[in-house]
Amino acid sequence: MTIRRVAQLRSFEQFTDYCASVGASLPVDELALAGDESPLAREYVYRDHKLTNRFAILPMEGWDGTADGQPSDLTRRRWRRFGESGAKLIWGGEAVAVRHDGRANARQLVINGGTAASLESLRLELLEAHAERFGAADDLLIGLQLTHSGRFCRPNSAKLEPLVLYRHPILDAKFQLDDDSCVMTDADIERLIQDFGRAAVLAQQAGYDFVDIKHCHGYLGHEFLSAVDRPGRYGGSFENRTRFLRETVALVRKSAPGLDIGVRLSAVDWVPFRPGPDRLGEPTPHQGARYPYAFGGDGTGTGWDLDEPARFLALLRELDIQLVCITAGSPYYNFHIQRPAIFPPSDGYLLPEDPLVGVARQIKITAELKSAFPELTIVGSGYSYLQDWLPNVAQAAVREGMTDFVGLGRMALSYPELPADLLLGKTLQRKRICRTFSDCTTAPRNGMVSGCYPLDDFYKSSDEFAKLAAIKKETAR
Repeated sequence: MTIRRVAQLRSFEQFTDYCASVGASLPVDELALAGDESPLAREYVYRDHKLTNRFAILPMEGWDGTADGQPSDLTRRRWRRFGESGAKLIWGGEAVAVRHDGRANARQLVINGGTAASLESLRLELLEAHAERFGAADDLLIGLQLTHSGRFCRPNSAKLEPLVLYRHPILDAKFQLDDDSCVMTDADIERLIQDFGRAAVLAQQAGYDFVDIKHCHGYLGHEFLSAVDRPGRYGGSFENRTRFLRETVALVRKSAPGLDIGVRLSAVDWVPFRPGPDRLGEPTPHQGARYPYAFGGDGTGTGWDLDEPARFLALLRELDIQLVCITAGSPYYNFHIQRPAIFPPSDGYLLPEDPLVGVARQIKITAELKSAFPELTIVGSGYSYLQDWLPNVAQAAVREGMTDFVGLGRMALSYPELPADLLLGKTLQRKRICRTFSDCTTAPRNGMVSGCYPLDDFYKSSDEFAKLAAIKKETAR
């Protein structure tokens, strides 16, 4: 399979013809509009907040905090750039662990009594940066993503220290989980819910508008949704698999009244992939006629069924949770459906499909859920791979009501000001557009701080740049 780089698709006809040739059905407008004419500049009223554009900064997992979970100067630089982006919805900005053993890496931020003041300062610096560039910052909605990394905890070093909800026959083998000692009990889960409640109180005291109870990407909240054969109160039935969410929401509402709640959801998951012949990604074989561990899956391992995700969104509506961010899969075991990119991370596999197909899949799933729940505020993901054509597709998706907000993740690392430049009618800076080199994943997974090494001069001039280049060269052999 030959994949053409998006940067080579310079005309509307080239882009749309290529999308058709690979089976990527995308909404796309030929002309990206600027200023008040753009659908991306339409005001959106969320509760009592008036947001004056349709861009959101998605939460990312930072790898540049301190050993005790405080933000570093690099973290603060990143948050200031989020403020300079022009996006009005800051969905977390960062995945913050609710306790030390829930960190996905030893430099991830943690929220506790010792770090709350510095997390407040992050929010204030973001507001300051936004006000300096745009004159005011009273129209932002800023949340903090609360997480426990579960199966993917690495709180002290590169070594996995997992806490899981059930034994997974494929992931246990992939990550060498050999016994039941890390399977959480119901009592363990009840204590974790208390940790989420305490974290929410601290987030409210730090001035955040909402917290995201993370349910995506294979982390613990997401794993609850696939715990189909876990015994006890937190597994088996849909009611039990959503008990963690319901009990956490109830505690947050009791402990931090007035604090809003959102949920980022992997609405679809697939079987873990592995490198096959010539490192081409392929589904890992599974026993039985159906693969049962993919929330939103159709049982085949590589398809989707939105019945349970729709039940989940209906539950959010019942819980008066309106903010929902839709994503898919996991970066740890099927990255191509979660984070479409032409270059895989160093520990990944070669692409089994054109990344535009992955983008189209996420946009379609988001659109179907938005259509079913028009009253919810929906944020879409997966747009960064569109690169030069991001404005055209994003505009069409919002104009057609397929999503309320366009979420930017990796793009906010290389070119955070893209929303502001686009809405002002400026020519986009092509040298800063994220080309999905995956260095922002490869570097942290090899012990370096997070950042855009190819396109951000700040990181390109760092000592880690040469180290990263050597790692990539060795991996390519």
